[in-house]
Amino acid sequence: MITKEVVEHVAWLARIKLSEEEKEKFARQLSKILEYFNMISNVDTSNVEPTFHVVELHNVFRDDEEKESLPQEVVLKSARESEDGFVKAPRIL
Repeated sequence: MITKEVVEHVAWLARIKLSEEEKEKFARQLSKILEYFNMISNVDTSNVEPTFHVVELHNVFRDDEEKESLPQEVVLKSARESEDGFVKAPRIL
């Protein structure tokens, strides 16, 4: 069971200011959540195969295909600055 003191401690760690009403409310709500976890942990799952996802996932990426790249002139038109056929970026060092 989660006590009001535990909620106060967690709120202090998170730097959250809670009213007395909120502390009591969260203590009740968190206690209920833990009760549900206890109910779940009592379920016999010995015959259940481990599952990583409840739905079957497939790779949604397309196959890599070689394609013609954009012409250099088109790419450089969208750059703020360019020099000698390259995009010019600000110096960072």
